[in-house]
Amino acid sequence: MNALTCAHREYPFGTRLKVTNVSNNSSVVCLVNDRGPFVSGRDIDLSYGTAKKINMMGTGRVRIEYAGRDQSYIRTVRYQTDRGPFAVQVGSFRESENASRLKKSLELKYGNVQILEAKVDGDRYYRVRIGKFSTKDRAYRFAKDLAEEGYGVIITSYEEKI
Repeated sequence: MNALTCAHREYPFGTRLKVTNVSNNSSVVCLVNDRGPFVSGRDIDLSYGTAKKINMMGTGRVRIEYAGRDQSYIRTVRYQTDRGPFAVQVGSFRESENASRLKKSLELKYGNVQILEAKVDGDRYYRVRIGKFSTKDRAYRFAKDLAEEGYGVIITSYEEKI
């Protein structure tokens, strides 16, 4: 909440943005670490700490400038199988609400996002997966883009239900 962070629909995780409050010309550099906003007409959601630095409590107009990227946010693609068809798993959660939140944020940019329920050693998990790819190469190209954005991804078998 107090960190200098923000949510943006398109910039990859780890992107640093200079955000300037146009009403008072105050600016701050913050880090994209979430997806959003989920409100039509808004381009960015600022954390409380970021908004406080530029005296913007509530909504207002800002100027956004790219200020670099923390490369440590780039992830590698992992594989769980070599058998197709394939899907790209972007998250696995014990709480369905967390899976639903990730699904909603992924749907800002991607289609065919699904939540599949799985039982592992008696525990229930909610897995967020995207797509149905006929070849490993197609799945990899898609997964690589997600990994570049900062998502931890696993190429796995596509299943209607687990």
